[in-house]
Amino acid sequence: MAVASRIDVIAVGKLKEGFWVDACAEYRKRLSRYTTLEVHEVPDRAARSNAERELALAAEASGLRQRIAPGSQLIVLDSAGTQLTSEGIATLLRDLQDAGTRRLSFVIGGSWGVEDSLKQEADLLLSFGAITLPHNLARVVLLEQLYRAFRIIAGEPYHK
Repeated sequence: MAVASRIDVIAVGKLKEGFWVDACAEYRKRLSRYTTLEVHEVPDRAARSNAERELALAAEASGLRQRIAPGSQLIVLDSAGTQLTSEGIATLLRDLQDAGTRRLSFVIGGSWGVEDSLKQEADLLLSFGAITLPHNLARVVLLEQLYRAFRIIAGEPYHK
């Protein structure tokens, strides 16, 4: 039961540590039963000052925008966004499917977050809570929550 024909996760930074790579690979494998998932990585930029930070955010946003498919529903992860339960995420995905959405793009910023102009372009800002998550962990949490949402939609057990 595919909710969207394709889901793109577009993230700033490359997963380097094996435990992040392994966790993401496991959820990607599990998600393959439900949807086509692609993960795109955009280089992160270093910054030592506020001026450099703004330039880094702009460069990252440019790279992120290049990976967002035209016509895609854009969901940006942001700590100030809407918080949803796992069931709420499943409802969101089901509602998008019912509205005819064929492609979703989830954006995960780097250590500086996501440039404000890109957040303003989003159809939804989604938060996993008020805490700040490392962007690598946010990627794992996103994939796990997508997997959980698909299981909820399919009426399969999801609490283990």
